[in-house]
Amino acid sequence: MNSREQILGRVKEALAPLPKRAPLPDVPVSLFAPVSGVSAQQSTNQLWDQFAEALRTVHGTPVDSPSELFALLVKGGYTSGYCDPQLWPELERYAPSTITVQTAFDRARVDDYAFGITTAAGAIAATGTLILTDRGTSSRLGALAPWVHVAVLRPDSIFTDIASAVAALPADPNVVWVTGPSKTADVEGILIEGVHGPGIQIALRL
Repeated sequence: MNSREQILGRVKEALAPLPKRAPLPDVPVSLFAPVSGVSAQQSTNQLWDQFAEALRTVHGTPVDSPSELFALLVKGGYTSGYCDPQLWPELERYAPSTITVQTAFDRARVDDYAFGITTAAGAIAATGTLILTDRGTSSRLGALAPWVHVAVLRPDSIFTDIASAVAALPADPNVVWVTGPSKTADVEGILIEGVHGPGIQIALRL
């Protein structure tokens, strides 16, 4: 047993006697004002276009096809990575021979994955935000550890704004809102990207 397993084991032992987790707070959706310029009547293509524009604004990268995705990965030298096993059958035929993909994330080889491809539960057109959930993500490390994270997004799962996304949030123990690459400004107020997670955030429309 390594140190990490010992620490997590002690945490689990300490939490075992505790009662069930407190219910999530009932947050009124009215607290989140709809963003101007975004209409609930927009088509899926219009929502994707608005989302893609917002994603670029926060230094993310939208791509429209698997072929475009793999060309981008090869160009950047990101040729070894992880993919959600449920997504790989849809993507495999587009991957060139220079790309190596594993469908099981090995924690012992965490530094070997240049990219991770996982499913996004949704996105917000107004802010360029991707929504990841525990139940919908095949491997949380696959989404957080590699330098490049690719969130596969179905066009019909794009919400117009924060209010509609909050109203539709699933019952999930962990919901992560990702707006562009990971970033921090803790050091002297200087914004640095790629510190606490992926340095390149890609959204693939599938």
